[in-house]
Amino acid sequence: MKAYPFIHKDPTSGLTRMEEGMDLRDYFAGLALQGMFAVGGNAHEVMAQRAYEAADLMIQQRTKKDVPNE
Repeated sequence: MKAYPFIHKDPTSGLTRMEEGMDLRDYFAGLALQGMFAVGGNAHEVMAQRAYEAADLMIQQRTKKDVPNE
């Protein structure tokens, strides 16, 4: 799943194309990582791993039937 898809029109050629955007997992991991950096810490490799674990859990929650998927 992608986050922030958009349509891009090249100003020179006038051609329009669809850009998929970043992976939703990467977007969620980035948000989690921001929170981790905000509270401090210097174990960047561990924080990056934890950020993707958090992103995977967020994606897993989105797929549950009782959670609205908007």
